[in-house]
Amino acid sequence: MELIGRVVSTKMQKTAVVEVERLVTHPRYKKRIRQRKKLQAHNELGVKIGDVVKIISNRPLSKAKHFIIKEIVER
Repeated sequence: MELIGRVVSTKMQKTAVVEVERLVTHPRYKKRIRQRKKLQAHNELGVKIGDVVKIISNRPLSKAKHFIIKEIVER
């Protein structure tokens, strides 16, 4: 599974918090709703806050960390 999101925090060692946004259609009202989810990802590339990154799922690295940053899409 490959997701694209924006880095919102890099305060932990080798971990970045990535906010992934997606559009979902409401089942009854058919209005497009923007949903956000914050995921923790393993950071070996040295990303900074505001970078747009591509993350891929991986085996669990810790209690909350199940993703790895694959590449930096935009600085």
